[in-house]
Amino acid sequence: MGARASRTIWLLLLAGLPATAEGQTAREILDEVDQLMRGESSRGVVSMEITTEHWARKLQMEVWSLGTEYSLVRVESPAREAGMATLKADQEVWNYLPRVDRTIKVPPSLMMGAWMGSHFTNDDLVKESRMIDDYEFEISFEGERGGEEIWEFVLVPKPEAPVVWGRVEYEVRKRDRMPTSVRYYDEDGGLARSMEFSGYVAMGGRLVPARMDVIPADKPEERTTLVYQELEFDIGLDERFFSLRNLRARR
Repeated sequence: MGARASRTIWLLLLAGLPATAEGQTAREILDEVDQLMRGESSRGVVSMEITTEHWARKLQMEVWSLGTEYSLVRVESPAREAGMATLKADQEVWNYLPRVDRTIKVPPSLMMGAWMGSHFTNDDLVKESRMIDDYEFEISFEGERGGEEIWEFVLVPKPEAPVVWGRVEYEVRKRDRMPTSVRYYDEDGGLARSMEFSGYVAMGGRLVPARMDVIPADKPEERTTLVYQELEFDIGLDERFFSLRNLRARR
């Protein structure tokens, strides 16, 4: 059975949105989680540590976002990579390379490519996908797991959605609606990678998972870890901030 046929069957199975015991639908819970790290606008300071079989590196970055359409990520350290930046404005994405003073537009075909050699993709960094817009979903499990009461959601992309995953499994703990893990499957049903959330702290007036670990399924000894040191929301940014000129700016 082909991937497209399998996806069609999944969509038929996922018809309808069951309500939870608290009266929220799957859509409402996922929308709440989807907005957790975003807000209307946001700014953060975050470290990214990459561990592979042959090397390890750590970056310090500053990040900004405005809704789902605009985001900017700028590397602050180490010095040899300071100033490297990624900008998303509506449907277009650019990278800036300060050592050669060059701005490069990223084609859609490379959105799933690794960002800065990490296990995060360009799409992850710029938050191009929005779960409730791009996926059909249902609650696949509700109960205790690992000592926590959780919901588990199965998400399958809509036929024309600009995403590459064949299926996503998203786990959210009930007591505070915090995400705990996400598993991404390819179109053949194989596990491609996992994302684990931890370090729940109050930042910017809300509880957030300050740490995210991405682990590739084929290399479980490797990982990329994001840790937020600062995070603030609704800071009054507008579209003018997310410009090619600001992409190239050194702070």
